[in-house]
Amino acid sequence: MGRKRVSVTNESDSGRNQRFQDNYTGSNMTRSQFVREINNGSYQNYHVRNVNGIPTPVSNPDATRNNNLG
Repeated sequence: MGRKRVSVTNESDSGRNQRFQDNYTGSNMTRSQFVREINNGSYQNYHVRNVNGIPTPVSNPDATRNNNLG
């Protein structure tokens, strides 16, 4: 199994993912930076969902159970 493209590196006390690392490039991103990169087409296997009024990066569904950002 290959390593995940993006990992969460920081969560808020409520569990919202706040910081992310691209494991292929080593780039670190805030949630808003990651959202912008997804919207620009840089991360094909992710999309942005509106959760409680906040744009939130999420993994696209696939055949692997429990395969999610985290």
